[in-house]
Amino acid sequence: MSKTKSKGGQGTPATVALTQAKADFTLHPYDHDPNAQAYGEEAADALGVPYERIFKTLVAETEAGLAVAVVPVAGKLDLKAFAAALKGKRAAMADAAKVERVTGYVVGGISPLGQRKRLPTVVDASALEFETIYFSAGRRGLQIETAPANLVRLTQAVTAPIAKG
Repeated sequence: MSKTKSKGGQGTPATVALTQAKADFTLHPYDHDPNAQAYGEEAADALGVPYERIFKTLVAETEAGLAVAVVPVAGKLDLKAFAAALKGKRAAMADAAKVERVTGYVVGGISPLGQRKRLPTVVDASALEFETIYFSAGRRGLQIETAPANLVRLTQAVTAPIAKG
């Protein structure tokens, strides 16, 4: 995998974070359908990547405030397991408008990297089973492929089994 510098207007806070960290990554642009509802599945289908390797970024409200969950698009976030991974008892999905304000990204293009405010992050343990994983580069129609260790290191994430079926 080669390091891809941002070019052609594809630079985002997420790609800047990877570049500054000298992490290897590849950008994968695709044509985003504005009518798509399932952004992760759309990316997987467009790029021909199994759903298990494309990860979606979700933001939930915990007792301690907002936190980020990174789970495969093939599954759903187990809110109880997510809260437990953060040493809490409860979590609920956060309001989309609040998430966009805090992260600086739009829903469907939220990257776990380069957010306006660093939030506690939990990456589903299944990510570690792959040499590389895909996740949003910070806008709809653009995915980052990198080693899961890069994501964990740069977000200072905890890894735990937080996805369900």
